[in-house]
Amino acid sequence: MCAMRKAGVFSILFVVVLLAVAVTAEAQQSPKVPRVGFVAPLSPSSEAARIGAFNQGLRDLGYVNGKNILLEYRYAEGKPDNIPALVADFFQLKVDVLVAEGLTATRAAKKLTQLIPVVTVSSADLVTAGIVHSLARPGGNITGLTRLTRDLSGKRLQLLK
Repeated sequence: MCAMRKAGVFSILFVVVLLAVAVTAEAQQSPKVPRVGFVAPLSPSSEAARIGAFNQGLRDLGYVNGKNILLEYRYAEGKPDNIPALVADFFQLKVDVLVAEGLTATRAAKKLTQLIPVVTVSSADLVTAGIVHSLARPGGNITGLTRLTRDLSGKRLQLLK
């Protein structure tokens, strides 16, 4: 069940990324292949299921890495101190969209740029963390998903009743 939930979250994430890529590509009006950077806090082996779901979602929509989209991955290998440098590397590569997994990567992206669209997946409250203004209208260049399971528990109970 947990793997299905992760796959669902990453399916939604890739749709958000595609929307951000489409907006970026439309604004540029060039035949350039969009480059997407993905920063993950752990190792490739521990992120394999999520990255696999992300890649499959892109393929389902006709995006093929190396053909009509370029995907770049960076892994912090469980060392949060490495994340800002990984985000800075993507800034130097001039990615069109940055996918930031976790609060540390999202914070690093926010500090570095207000120009590159950032799509985040975080279990933290992005409003309380000062990343976005509100979940309904994040403002700036950051959008994405948050898993506020603790905050939504009361609402879920209310819906069940």
